[in-house]
Amino acid sequence: MTDNLLLALALMLVLEGLVPFVAPNAWRETFRRLIRCSDGQIRFVGLTSMLIGLVLLMVFR
Repeated sequence: MTDNLLLALALMLVLEGLVPFVAPNAWRETFRRLIRCSDGQIRFVGLTSMLIGLVLLMVFR
């Protein structure tokens, strides 16, 4: 179980690092837009992301 969790964390870090590496200007602009969002909007994006991740886990597991 721990091995799978560490592999998932490593994959997440690789995927998270792709956008700033490939398109740093787009990454920076995304954060500028994110700063203008309300807490509720940011929470909604986080919740949506978690739900999509859970659905993908159930589909591919």
